[in-house]
Amino acid sequence: MKKLIAAALATTALTGAAAADNHGEDKIDEFRIGILGGENAQDRLASNECYRAKAEELLGVPVKLFTPADYDGVIQGLLGDTIDMAWLGASAYAKTYLTDPDAVEPIMVKTNMDKSYGYYSVGFARKDSDITSLDDMEGKVFAFGDPNSTSGYLIPSIEIPQEVDASMESGDYFGEVKFVGGHEQTIVAVANGDVDAGVTWADGMGAWEDGYNSGALRKAADAGLVDMNELVEIWKSKPIPEGPIVLRSDLPERVKVDIATMTASLPYMDADCAYNFMAGEALGFQPIDHDAYVSIIEARKSKM
Repeated sequence: MKKLIAAALATTALTGAAAADNHGEDKIDEFRIGILGGENAQDRLASNECYRAKAEELLGVPVKLFTPADYDGVIQGLLGDTIDMAWLGASAYAKTYLTDPDAVEPIMVKTNMDKSYGYYSVGFARKDSDITSLDDMEGKVFAFGDPNSTSGYLIPSIEIPQEVDASMESGDYFGEVKFVGGHEQTIVAVANGDVDAGVTWADGMGAWEDGYNSGALRKAADAGLVDMNELVEIWKSKPIPEGPIVLRSDLPERVKVDIATMTASLPYMDADCAYNFMAGEALGFQPIDHDAYVSIIEARKSKM
């Protein structure tokens, strides 16, 4: 698969070959893209519409977007063959792989402006709360997004207890630990003062005032949901591998190659579309495979 992708990228063969070769084992009738939670369904649809339209033109079949209420809805769709493609977080990929190692294959990963493909789980609070670090969070309410989120739960649930020398159980160190549904919900809950602090994801590059270059904070700032000057960073994880774009393993190889090629070419084809799809400023996409996520799979297994 990786060799096929490399060959396709080298020739930039965006010729609609999947549509032209739709016969025998290469035939598909539709292509279904699942979108993880993290923001409201309408915003998720809007951010991915241009990608959907380009994929539909390329493949020559209807392409549909699906926005399940939580991460697990996308995972189960991939496992149940009702979703063909998704941009998963690393932890969501780990759960998918641990459930069925043959269900999906990673094909592409978002590349930051410095050519890395890492990001961070970022803890944050309101600036007027006088919370500046985890030391100020004892007895307070800490919000997390989704149990299947890498930055919204898995990594902070491993790293934060080591830093505060306590568990993540409500009442141990934090007064309450609660799930609020996703990244956007966490950001809004903190900004509105409904919780004392929360975690979300960001590439950690660029200016805090902009919500960094890309990530949930950048999307929320761009949408006018928050003023980053009213928030303060209180914690940052170690680097996390960016989650992969995955395809169902049993899709025709021609479809896989065409989608991978289109994704890699997106910043050059349509910069505005790429900005929306990548949740901010990023260099683009590069091929990725399963080996990049072994450490996250082991972390996920440790929580089982």
